[in-house]
Amino acid sequence: MEGPLALLVGCFFAASVYLMLSDSLIRILIGVVVLSNAVNLLIFVAGRIVKEVPPIIPLGAQIPPIETANPLPQALILTAIVISFSFFAFLLVLVFRTYQALGTDKTDEMHLAEPQGEPIPPRGY
Repeated sequence: MEGPLALLVGCFFAASVYLMLSDSLIRILIGVVVLSNAVNLLIFVAGRIVKEVPPIIPLGAQIPPIETANPLPQALILTAIVISFSFFAFLLVLVFRTYQALGTDKTDEMHLAEPQGEPIPPRGY
């Protein structure tokens, strides 16, 4: 059961990296959303996927008698969903304000701070 989900996590990570390397701010924003979903799914798969058996230990036992779901990754995922949604909302407002101020969402066309007529600064090292 975890094998296909692990493959899906890898596809999510690959797609998010591809989108975040784009020159469009909207595609970068979508890449961040896909990356946060990939991380949430990775945490979920790491916590083992089992039937809906609550992690309750009977009196006198040290461990549960049967394999149970791990509650810690589920709690971490709930926290990560809230954090990723707030980060997405912040980035969405930032992209919207950038588009309003500069009139473009392409990163190569955002040269407001560079003086006109000057040589273009180096793009790499």
